[in-house]
Amino acid sequence: MPYAPAVPAVVIGLLAGLVAGAFGVGGGILIVPGLMWLSRYDQRLAHGTSLAAVVPISAASLVPYVLNGAVSWGVAALLLGGSLLGAVAGTALMHVLPLRALSTAFALLLGGTAVRLFVSPHTGGSGDFDARLALAVAAVGLVAGTVSGLLGVGGGIVIVPALVLFAGFAPLDAKGTSLAVILPTALIGTWRNRRRGNADLRAASVIGAVGATTALAGGAIAAALPDQAANVAFAALLTLVAGRMVLEAVRR
Repeated sequence: MPYAPAVPAVVIGLLAGLVAGAFGVGGGILIVPGLMWLSRYDQRLAHGTSLAAVVPISAASLVPYVLNGAVSWGVAALLLGGSLLGAVAGTALMHVLPLRALSTAFALLLGGTAVRLFVSPHTGGSGDFDARLALAVAAVGLVAGTVSGLLGVGGGIVIVPALVLFAGFAPLDAKGTSLAVILPTALIGTWRNRRRGNADLRAASVIGAVGATTALAGGAIAAALPDQAANVAFAALLTLVAGRMVLEAVRR
């Protein structure tokens, strides 16, 4: 099994931690391409290694949000029920489904979400939950967990915009709640990937440890951003990720 050289692993960890803390994602959106481009990992191993690195990064990222009271624990519990099931399904599907088609479909989802955030950002406070909205939140968790296990990302790129656009969450609360779900989801996905020999834990430990240091700074940046600026920044991030995934799919 390949091992990411120290310098690329440190660079990947520094950037991934900053992005994770600032946007409420796990950091896998940078770790996966970093491992593939800088360390020549094949895509499935990059996905599995990324999810393992997300565990310490998301744990550190969560701290400033908890201190700011920006985590809705009840909503996180609803999301987590679906997310854990999705993580099990996603890690299984990763070894079966063609990644090119999956990456393209997911890129289209990200692009559509980014457009919605650019055009009509909704940043009201957290609304009241009825039974239908609770079921919808659990379904979002299922999708996020599947994406997490399948693509090696934390799932925040699904959870954060869903909470902002459809549940009326402020961006800071959406990011904190997302991170509370990402941590156990990444743990389950990593356990599943490790059993299949699909995670380089040495590389993940370096990336995760380094990323945890910059995740705290990312959380401070998130707390300082106005809601509209936070939405626009997140939409820009989604656009970049979607573009990268389309290019990778075309290249393959």
